[in-house]
Amino acid sequence: MQHRIREGLSRVAMVMRADDWNRAKRAGINPTQLSILELLEGRADGLGVKDIAFHLGVSQPTATDSIGALERKGYVEKRQTENDRRGVRVGITDAGLAAFHAGEATEGLAEQATEALATHEQEDLLLMLVKMIRQLQVIDAIPIQRMCTSCRYFAPFAHADAARPHHCNFVDAAFGQRDLRIDCREHETADAAIQSATWAAFENGQA
Repeated sequence: MQHRIREGLSRVAMVMRADDWNRAKRAGINPTQLSILELLEGRADGLGVKDIAFHLGVSQPTATDSIGALERKGYVEKRQTENDRRGVRVGITDAGLAAFHAGEATEGLAEQATEALATHEQEDLLLMLVKMIRQLQVIDAIPIQRMCTSCRYFAPFAHADAARPHHCNFVDAAFGQRDLRIDCREHETADAAIQSATWAAFENGQA
């Protein structure tokens, strides 16, 4: 079973890599550079070079080279941090945002494949991805993602409405399973104890 699942995921990953190349080509950059723009989009304070490398799973020299290429194109800029003049954070520029959105202009093959699934199947797939990503976080394979389930504003199954059981305290609104976010701009990481309690409630389907 595990082998067949891995085979299936590898086929999907192959298509997603092709999508990334096509998106990057439309933006006039390479996939690693596009991933950096995608990571910085929605992060007004930017990120340090080390953080960018960590999030993308690449070496720091690779991240530095890609950031340098983006900086020469005017797509990113380096900014000194307020509290440390030696500290530098990388932020996306307006030109970088335009390039990123140019890459996103056309629907990819992966999106077409998910759209072929029934609505409930798409929801089930999203929930499975959330669980897989959380497990990867638990074993330190990837950094904490900006998901609802690790956010201090997330209250799982706070409402009796089956269609909209969850509550976001940031916007003070109920929302459904299909609206769970993998990468939310307003995300604020909850402390470890709260994350654990929130996940237990989410997994058990009760507040």
